[in-house]
Amino acid sequence: MKKWWFNSMLSKDKEKLKHKYGLSKSMDSLNAVGHTGGSKEPPLNDIYIFDILNDINILDISNDFDIDLKKKEFEKVLDIDISNAFDILNDINILDISISNDFDIPNNIDIFNDFDISNDIDINKKYRNLWVQCENCYGLNYKKFFKSKMNICEQCGYHLKMSSSDRIELLIDPGTWDPMDEDMVSMDPIDFHSEEEPYKGRIDSYQKRTGLTEAVQTGIGQLNGIPTAIGVMDFQFMGGSMGSVVGEKITRLIEYATNLSLPVIIVCASGGARMQEGSLSLMQMAKISSASYNYQSNKKLFYVSILTSPTTGGVTASFGMLGDVIIAEPNAYIAFAGKRVIEQTLNKTVPDGSQAAEYLFHKGLFDPIVPRNLLKGVLSELFQLHGFFPLNKNKKKNIEIK
Repeated sequence: MKKWWFNSMLSKDKEKLKHKYGLSKSMDSLNAVGHTGGSKEPPLNDIYIFDILNDINILDISNDFDIDLKKKEFEKVLDIDISNAFDILNDINILDISISNDFDIPNNIDIFNDFDISNDIDINKKYRNLWVQCENCYGLNYKKFFKSKMNICEQCGYHLKMSSSDRIELLIDPGTWDPMDEDMVSMDPIDFHSEEEPYKGRIDSYQKRTGLTEAVQTGIGQLNGIPTAIGVMDFQFMGGSMGSVVGEKITRLIEYATNLSLPVIIVCASGGARMQEGSLSLMQMAKISSASYNYQSNKKLFYVSILTSPTTGGVTASFGMLGDVIIAEPNAYIAFAGKRVIEQTLNKTVPDGSQAAEYLFHKGLFDPIVPRNLLKGVLSELFQLHGFFPLNKNKKKNIEIK
């Protein structure tokens, strides 16, 4: 592959690449790849170079080639340092480029499709497990770095879903997490009939898939040294639905925090009450609300509710909206009835964005909208403002779950 060919292909679809990869500054300064024409703008980001090459289908390297040789040949052609991109390719073991003396493209590669990126929304099935696709902009995020970025899309800043374990790791100081009621599991209290998989079978399959016993994790930990009772719902477990076990675990958490005068955080991510348990799941709304009333009104303690996407149904109608301070994540979907349910029931169109956090914030539904990277610091300041301080290092305080 000659450098002039790559330059011509790159400049031909400059606008498309600008739109997809956000390369407007670096693209405008490129006379030829690697030559900035006196501009002080940095060269193309290594990861984006890999994305571009992947789009035009020229990544086809076989492992029997020396990686260092490939790096040198590629850098000679592109005149940029793409070492990091090659390290990633080597890590994921998909390097398979055919390189001849003049770096020709293999004949079986479709490179004359004018960079048709309209079909890029569908991730290559072969490498699907290597990437996380943003549900907002459809950009790809390398999974190896995605967790360290708190599941925030690198392209558009959209907050994607997080598991309950990742949220605990985000909020709780290392080595201080002490879980509660881990062995409590749902049975089948109303013998729910299903023509598909039985309810108990679904519970078992979700337990194997997620490694959790139920749709919420509860426990005690320290947030910047402040002892805290925290419950975190997990949407990956049956859509975070609230059954009798979820309700019981959250109720016990609040009662335990009441006895020890601890602040409470509940991170909500739920589709609402669990239909497989009928009215028993609806009873959890009243049970949790009753425990919360005693905690907040009688004991004058501090409860923070964090609404993530999605928070709907019975969770929204009960403890999700009972916090002394209610925090929402950016772009979170928050509602009682979902858009589809409202439209089918009332036969009316629900405006786009009317159930998004930013719109609801202006209607006064909750307090601040806080990005994930700031959340722990904001919670720490709120706790100290309400009289909860880090443990004194010289005076140990034992918090044991009984």
